[in-house]
Amino acid sequence: MPTKLQLTFAADAPKGDVITICLIGKGGQIVPNFDQDVAAYLIDAMAALKFTGAVGKTMYTYYRQTSYLLVGVGADLGAGRAAENLGGWLFSALADTNAKRGWLLDHQLDETVLADICFGAELASYHFDKYFTDNKSDDLQVQLVIGGDGVQADSPLIADRKALSNGVFVARDLVFEPANKLFPESFASRCSQLEALGLEVEILDEAAMEKLGMGALLGVGQGSRRESRLVVMNWRGGDDEAPLALVGKGVTFDTGGISLKPAKGMEDMKWDMGGAAAVTGAMAAIAGRKIKKNVVGVIGLVENMPDGNAQRPGDVVTAMSGKTIEVINTDAEGRLVLADALHYTETRFKPRMMVNLATLTGAIIVSLGKEFGGMFTNSNGLAEQLRAAGERAAEPVWHMPMGAAYHKMLKSHIADMKNIGGPYGGAITAACFLAKFVNDTPWAHLDIAGKAWSDKATATVPKGGTGYGVRLLNQLIDNWQDVTRDSDDAGADANAD
Repeated sequence: MPTKLQLTFAADAPKGDVITICLIGKGGQIVPNFDQDVAAYLIDAMAALKFTGAVGKTMYTYYRQTSYLLVGVGADLGAGRAAENLGGWLFSALADTNAKRGWLLDHQLDETVLADICFGAELASYHFDKYFTDNKSDDLQVQLVIGGDGVQADSPLIADRKALSNGVFVARDLVFEPANKLFPESFASRCSQLEALGLEVEILDEAAMEKLGMGALLGVGQGSRRESRLVVMNWRGGDDEAPLALVGKGVTFDTGGISLKPAKGMEDMKWDMGGAAAVTGAMAAIAGRKIKKNVVGVIGLVENMPDGNAQRPGDVVTAMSGKTIEVINTDAEGRLVLADALHYTETRFKPRMMVNLATLTGAIIVSLGKEFGGMFTNSNGLAEQLRAAGERAAEPVWHMPMGAAYHKMLKSHIADMKNIGGPYGGAITAACFLAKFVNDTPWAHLDIAGKAWSDKATATVPKGGTGYGVRLLNQLIDNWQDVTRDSDDAGADANAD
């Protein structure tokens, strides 16, 4: 988990080449208490450069052998996203200096605000450089020293956010990895390493899955020389109550199979395991944060390749649930993986709720762009908790419809269902397909095809693998209140003719 940030705490400014960081409020208000001459100089410098303290704007200046970095915070700096973004901007600004060392002198900030600033800086510092042979990451290290007594290195707030950022970095690392390095078996091995955090990790090989009747999942991977895997990560942080369940699609590379994708852009399909990465990162964070709830994470890991043994369009497979599926398009493979993973999770663990994440359809990007994850659910109570968690964690979701009309589009003339529903409403029919493999459990499907990878950076998310879903799931579990499946919701039409 490469990071370019060294975070330390000190009451006094560190010696040597260091930049003093000043947070500037709206209208140029200088927050810390400076000597009168220093304050007067900074006010004149801000006026000369028309620096008003607007949110995220920065300014450098030098006075009496001291360098100053002025950062605008706007009218009010509160905990949460505002403080996290400020931390990200601080990191980026320091990284652009020669010193790469900054001292955030005591601004008398609330300890939660300070912890969130540190969290944002940590998230922004992520740097995947594993495969550069001329690796000069040590030269890129940025040191941020937090002054004052607001929060210290041993603070529970810092420890909690450190564990959460660790989970985000686990997910980002997995998404960045190339498919020749990260395949089902090696992905499963990485999950095993999380036992050091207290997770119980169980790996099912192909023989075990065949014995369970997972014909849908195994059919996807049968064209690859890489064997498929199903991984169960169990966190027992609560009492004897049923767990909360997280399920992820892990297609470590998706060629489309016999329904081959176009060559252009196919390299991006290394991150078609973004749902499994999010679940794995979420479980790492849950264990690291010692959440006092029982949570189980299940990920189906396959590689979709077009060899002589590959699944063909027109094949019929039998899922673990006993339902039969006519495979019309082998590039609609993620839902086949999830069909068995969802049924396995529900029947084995009888969870209080299930949320699955998957880079499932390009259609969700057509619908929502890259601003939201698509949310489909059989429980309005679960939908509301996911919406609130997404808003708080800056990983938003948008509630999408399902219903009988969409379910009918999956009707097959030779099997219980088809794996695609035609050219329209592709993200919706994919969700309806998954609903057919969920019984009475409150369940939500998050289509994160537009969120697992980003072509541009934000304040706290560098370009590339985002780790989307880790914070959302942790926030959901932190505030969880039991819900029920709606008796008259869209998911209730799963068996519509």
